[in-house]
Amino acid sequence: MKHGKKYNEAAKLIDRSVFYEIDEAVALAKKSASAKFDETLEVHIRTGCDGRHAEQQIRGAVVLPNGTGKTVRVLVFAKGDKVAEAEAAGADYVGGEELIPKIQNDGWLDFDVVVATPDMMGVVGRLGKVLGPKGLMPNPKAGTVTMDITKAVNDIKAGKIEYRLDKTNVIHCPIGKASFTEEQIKDNLQTLLDAIVKARPATLKGQYLKSITLASTMGPGVKVSVAKF
Repeated sequence: MKHGKKYNEAAKLIDRSVFYEIDEAVALAKKSASAKFDETLEVHIRTGCDGRHAEQQIRGAVVLPNGTGKTVRVLVFAKGDKVAEAEAAGADYVGGEELIPKIQNDGWLDFDVVVATPDMMGVVGRLGKVLGPKGLMPNPKAGTVTMDITKAVNDIKAGKIEYRLDKTNVIHCPIGKASFTEEQIKDNLQTLLDAIVKARPATLKGQYLKSITLASTMGPGVKVSVAKF
């Protein structure tokens, strides 16, 4: 794969054979973000889990102390007085049954997170084929199937992110923007890692966190030392 000049310049800052401590890794990832837009910093965590076993599936959510730097659009499926609650909490879109054809047939997906009250899951379930592959299906483990709509919307707007294993047992999460201070990125990263360490499956034998890599949207990866985890 051929990389551009900026990427190659940034890659010179990083020694691929070195596993950096968090402070240094964050500084390097920030420094290597040289695009004209405010790049997102992401962390990629390779785990020793085997997601084929239900008890080793990791999924949860955590509120990043400094947010993600991204404006998140929230869609809430609700009925009755929960509609007004969702609107008051600042949800971008609120609705019920009438949204099904709009999403299913018209391909409307102008939202980043979907929240639903438990009594609406029968309706939302019909959108499984559309929302599932995009990781948008509400889930109790992620706090997106709940009667406390106000808390759910507030947390998401404040910077709540979901973490889960992909098919290769890797977790990918945004932890902020390149414009954040190093301190803000470190706080966010530490908060996420603490949550993931706590979520270690009891049945897992051997090493849990195999590798951690930090990277900006257009920048090279920086390997983080996993010794302390």
